[in-house]
Amino acid sequence: MVMVIWIAPMTNGHDHASHVPGGRPGAHPSHGAHPAHGAHPSHGAHPSHGAHPSHGAHPSHGALPSHGGQVPHSGWGHGRATFYGDINGGETQQGACGYGDLHKQGYGLETAALSTALFNNGSRCGACYEIMCEHAPQWCLPGSIKITATNFCPPDFTKPNDNWCNPPQKHFDLSQPMFLKIAKYKAGVVPVKFRRVPCAKIGGVKFEIKGNPHFLMILPYNVGGAGAVRAMQIKGTRTQWIAMKKNWGQIWSTGVVLTGQCLSFRLTTSDGVMKEFIDVTPPDWKCNGQSFDGKVNF
Repeated sequence: MVMVIWIAPMTNGHDHASHVPGGRPGAHPSHGAHPAHGAHPSHGAHPSHGAHPSHGAHPSHGALPSHGGQVPHSGWGHGRATFYGDINGGETQQGACGYGDLHKQGYGLETAALSTALFNNGSRCGACYEIMCEHAPQWCLPGSIKITATNFCPPDFTKPNDNWCNPPQKHFDLSQPMFLKIAKYKAGVVPVKFRRVPCAKIGGVKFEIKGNPHFLMILPYNVGGAGAVRAMQIKGTRTQWIAMKKNWGQIWSTGVVLTGQCLSFRLTTSDGVMKEFIDVTPPDWKCNGQSFDGKVNF
């Protein structure tokens, strides 16, 4: 367990220069351009934040259909949390993990951008965390939230190391409605405790096909259990299993041409659990963002 000595709660949303209780949030640091893919639209400067209506449970956190319940909870760690995005969760969509429409893909607003110390070069994309506000009774609300890591909160090296998403800080930049479930709006940024938990997803793992026939890119999403995929293989009707390379975030690629073949996938999650998804696609699949249901989950 990593212990953090909390000196004083930070109480001013997204203002990096000062922390005044009840102050309006300032501009959030830009959430980074991916080295190969340019700036992610969800990570620009963040506008002032108005109140957001209560956000109910998203179906992505319902009953787990298969083996996800066997994934043990990790121990509690300590860090901080704040929020970004507008009243409708704008700017929280897409991001550095390669997911697209988070509502369509089942993640909704129950998401967070992770600081460098947590993001771990994208290996935590898809991981799920339980988060509780602590040590700030004037700002904390009772209860906890569960979120999926879908984005990266980059460091701002013009600021001290103890600020925002800079290393070694363990920082969660939440969607606004999720932040408001654990803390008051005026708090802006609060100390939290957190732990990895199994991802509870409805339905099977989904596979989105992108790229082109000579550079195939696959995005697995709605992954239950540990949530984060650490290895992926692909198989055509006429091939053996082919190891894929991580392109960026949770997008995996291969240069092997597999057109005209049904595609099967083999995923290994961060806890070492492997599962095969056989003949997920028909032979006439296209590289145009089509998604296919793997039918089963972790």
